[in-house]
Parts: sequence; structure tokens; C-alpha cells
Amino acid sequence: MGFQYLRDVVTLELDIDKCTLCGMCTKVCVHGVFALDGGSIQILDRNDCMECGACAINCPAEAVTVRSGVGCAWAIFNDWFKKTGVSEHQTACSEE
Repeated sequence: MGFQYLRDVVTLELDIDKCTLCGMCTKVCVHGVFALDGGSIQILDRNDCMECGACAINCPAEAVTVRSGVGCAWAIFNDWFKKTGVSEHQTACSEE
């Protein structure tokens, strides 16, 4: 078991019918949530997902969905912003 935020609240979904088995999700997921085994892809443990959104953003078939900004990743980033005194409007993610 890896680092987990809260059990059974992750918004991560995988649509097997849309998946082209490109393996991009396995490459961008730092927690190893996905596994590509021969002719199939699977989510190993949804609770390991920190909902950063990298898998969904990088999936060319739009087979992966996740509501980034609601789970572990958001909690970590939000805590870091508070500790460093950086507001969400000053981050590289903002359009300003």
C-alpha cells in the first residue's frame, strides 16, 4: 500500500471501452495506480490515486476521468501554499 489520503472517496474512473492501451496513464502516474498487462489496462488500487489529473490530461482516448483538485493532491498543494505564503493566484497554474 502506498501513500493514501482518504479511502473510498477517489473520483478516478477508467472507461475500458474507450481505452486504446497506449499505456500513457502508466507512464504519468507517480503512484503506479494503473497497470498495463498484455492486452488490458487496470486500476490496481483507486485509493492510491492522489487526484492530480495527470492521467486524464494525458489520455489521448479520454478513457480516464478524475476530478482533480478535490483529493490528496489538492490537500498537499493547498497545505504547501499556506506554509510558503503563496496564494493560489500566484502559482504557475493561474492564468494571470
